[in-house]
Amino acid sequence: MADPVSTPLEDARTRLKEATDLLGCDPGMYAILANATRELTVSIPLRRDDDSIEVLTGYRVQHNVARGPAKGGLRYSPNVHLDEVRALAMWMTWKCALLDVPYGGAKGGVTIDPREYSQRELERVTRRYTSEIMPIIGPETDIPAPDVGTSEQTMAWMMDTYSMNKGYSIPAVVTGKPISIGGSLGRATSTSEGVVHIALAALRDNGIDPTRSTAAVQGFGKVGRGAAQFAFEAGLKVVAVSDEYGGLFNAAGIDIEKLGAHVDETGSVVGFSGAEALDGHALLELEVDLLIPAAVEGVIHELNAPNIKAKIIVEGANGPTTPSADAILEAKGCIVVPDILANAGGVIVSYFEWVQANQAYWWREDEVESRLEERMLGAWARVHDYAKARKLSLRGAATTLAVQRVVEAHVIRGVYP
Repeated sequence: MADPVSTPLEDARTRLKEATDLLGCDPGMYAILANATRELTVSIPLRRDDDSIEVLTGYRVQHNVARGPAKGGLRYSPNVHLDEVRALAMWMTWKCALLDVPYGGAKGGVTIDPREYSQRELERVTRRYTSEIMPIIGPETDIPAPDVGTSEQTMAWMMDTYSMNKGYSIPAVVTGKPISIGGSLGRATSTSEGVVHIALAALRDNGIDPTRSTAAVQGFGKVGRGAAQFAFEAGLKVVAVSDEYGGLFNAAGIDIEKLGAHVDETGSVVGFSGAEALDGHALLELEVDLLIPAAVEGVIHELNAPNIKAKIIVEGANGPTTPSADAILEAKGCIVVPDILANAGGVIVSYFEWVQANQAYWWREDEVESRLEERMLGAWARVHDYAKARKLSLRGAATTLAVQRVVEAHVIRGVYP
């Protein structure tokens, strides 16, 4: 749960205000960056498999395009609403700027619980949504990607719908596609891999041996599952994991490969014989070296932050820590590596995929992985050094560096007309 008086958009604007104040920006620049460049809300009529008609609501928000075309995921969730999409789009702007990827931030969403719909129904939703937002997307304007509740199959439907309307195949219109239609090797695991690159760097730079460390991962989905697996392979003892149905704990460490097989068979971590049951919320308060919140926003807030004992938190999810929780954790000496740095691996390899699609020339997997590691560790070094030199938190340093790049682009370009 988020703070009672806080929303993701308010959190995003609070952190933006802190950065613009530090940079000495005038109120006009803050106003430009606090609001989206373009927003679109669409109705999505869906014919269900039983021939009934249902109308869903979809959104696409382009927060900023000063540094390049908009880029951001498409989320299918019953909790999707416009302010959430606005916040996620803003975070994408900072993420792209921080990693020096030539994009601005965007985000899309449909208010739907995909578990309650058939594959055929989800295809119809995706194709109609794509048709409705087609005027504002494209390989040179806005490039969607998978997010919560969507997949590479969703991106294949989007690409096909867009291409059919244009009359020829346009692989670069989306990223996170299947390899067979222009996806990039390494894209599926890139966010998780990036999280662990950053986690290992944070542990080492704070004098903690990763092979003697304990970790807990909240969320065992697209990001959390891969992060747990990569951490396990790197020698960390993953003592706890959770998903939306429940959690697990084993002080001796959980075999993540066996857990993955269990989840593939049952659909949840619950019931895994290699660990005891644990309340999902209790996982956040375990005494571990590394905590990776990899589910949704606002899970670390002012009510539970005083009880968090992890030495280092690496944000696999977008916005999992509220501003009030940040202040509590900083006062306790807990190191929080912010989302715009920690989970940027996905947008980096999405950028690689877009480049490859535009060139019609695909890279080897080892090339993708080495370039991802280089980008992630380079960004970590810049943020770490900036924070140390200016006595800022890692979040303050990352946000300020990112906002500074976007501000520079606006100043150089000027205000139209």
